[in-house]
Amino acid sequence: MDYKTSGVDVVAGRAFVDRIKSSVEKTHKSEVVGGLGGFGGCIRIPKGYESPVLVSGTDGVGTKLELAQKYGSHFGVGIDLVAMCANDVITNGAEPLFFLDYIASGTLTPDSLAEVIEGIAEGCRQSDCSLLGGETAEMPGFYPSGRYDLAGFCVGIVESDRLIDGSKIKPEDRIIALKSNGLHSNGFSLVRNVIAMAEVNKETIYGKDSRNLIESLLRPTAIYVRLIKSLLKKKFPINGMTHITGGGLPENLPRVFPSGLNPIVDLDTWDIPEIFDWLKQAGEIPEKDLWNTFNMGVGFCLIVPKENESTILEACLENGFDAWTIGKVQENIENSKSKEVLGLPL
Repeated sequence: MDYKTSGVDVVAGRAFVDRIKSSVEKTHKSEVVGGLGGFGGCIRIPKGYESPVLVSGTDGVGTKLELAQKYGSHFGVGIDLVAMCANDVITNGAEPLFFLDYIASGTLTPDSLAEVIEGIAEGCRQSDCSLLGGETAEMPGFYPSGRYDLAGFCVGIVESDRLIDGSKIKPEDRIIALKSNGLHSNGFSLVRNVIAMAEVNKETIYGKDSRNLIESLLRPTAIYVRLIKSLLKKKFPINGMTHITGGGLPENLPRVFPSGLNPIVDLDTWDIPEIFDWLKQAGEIPEKDLWNTFNMGVGFCLIVPKENESTILEACLENGFDAWTIGKVQENIENSKSKEVLGLPL
């Protein structure tokens, strides 16, 4: 016996690295030292920092991968992988510096995995960070043949005196919502049960505009990096930021709030996207579970001073992002739970 008959093709692995090399190197900024293929990726700290802080984040794509692989949508989950990490890192005001990926599969499938890498590279371009390296592991007998899993790792950098941690949030601050691209990469264990129950296929449509359901579910996560970089470069005061991922607004919005303060959300400030209504109806999902699982159309939130609300909203729109004031900050009221999001149907 040899390694290849055991399910691992080393020669094919080397060929795959050569295939993706150009996509990876196109993301490299001037700070990158060396090329692809070393045991470690090397990058210089950009010039101009006096007291830099490195901010790290790691995440995956979750069971959205199951749906994506079933319908052959590999490019989009590559973008998702970067988005889920880079959007976390920027909540501290950090600029993404580099990204690493880990891909594990039952057997190497060069065409689909090359699409994944191209999606990761596109996500890195949208995040203005370098794809510094990664690992592709064949694990026959552990993963089913043709299936793969993804993990991503992002490191950002910020000047220590510009670190955003929510400590400056105060009563009467405004909460600005940035629109999501749909579900992003959360809640798909529930989604897959709903589409199985509803007997969905690739031709299923929904909504007033008769949109394709599967395509809507698989839309990549929006990346907010360039918008946040633009706002911070213009020195708009931002007291806190949250990435709305698994757990929705109830779990993620309060995460940066200091003790003694509550976010209040006004549900009348936006129309819930039809995709969430379809899931609710098709799966008979209780309202509480809907809000505790999905982003409900809000992908990211900014907590800003009241006096800067209108100018920051204008700046978001000028940068091509749908944004609106979703609520405000208040001191804990009597009988309210610590860091509870008030105004949600929970």
